Amino acid sequence: MAKVLYITANPKSTNESFSLAVGEEFLKAYQEANPNDEVVHLDLYNVNIPYIDTDVFNGWGKLQQGSAFDQLSEEEKDKVSRINNFTDQFIEADKYVFVTPLWNFSFPPKMKAYIDTISIAGKTFKYTEEGPVGLLTDKKAIHIQARGGVYSEGPAKDMEFGDRYLQSVFAFLGIQSAGSVVAEGMAATPDKAEEIKANAIEKAKEVAKQF
Repeated sequence: MAKVLYITANPKSTNESFSLAVGEEFLKAYQEANPNDEVVHLDLYNVNIPYIDTDVFNGWGKLQQGSAFDQLSEEEKDKVSRINNFTDQFIEADKYVFVTPLWNFSFPPKMKAYIDTISIAGKTFKYTEEGPVGLLTDKKAIHIQARGGVYSEGPAKDMEFGDRYLQSVFAFLGIQSAGSVVAEGMAATPDKAEEIKANAIEKAKEVAKQF
């Protein structure tokens, strides 16, 4: 039995979001093909993700210098603990499904904050003489993304930093089996929006069966 972490970053409802709609159908198809797997939904807009700030740096610094956890301030303990919990939850999962829209050439800020909680030296990657090495080599990941414009080709191609960023993160963490399902052009061609959505859902279902 595998554990799947289904990570969404969109404040809208499924009815209002192309990415969530495609993600939901992906998940249904996956669960039909893998009924014994455990799925944990992590909605980044309904959890308190700590930013890496002064409290976090101070807390980490004290721990690295040998201080006991109890010697941290209440703010430091709270934020460091929550980051640890997100990191451990990520490590414990076998597969990851990231679902995001493309906002301003990237993804919602909640996702960046989350990425910072799972990119932790010594836990998800390590430094070596040859450079950083990812430690999650036995995991799988998929990114489901909705883009209002067309970014797979044409003048906007080099301005897509959402999927490209996440794929880079997957590789950095050692995740060798990674891919993406993209629905794009809904805002650029609103008369074809439902058709684009339907096609993306069909692709997502096929990918889910092999995920």
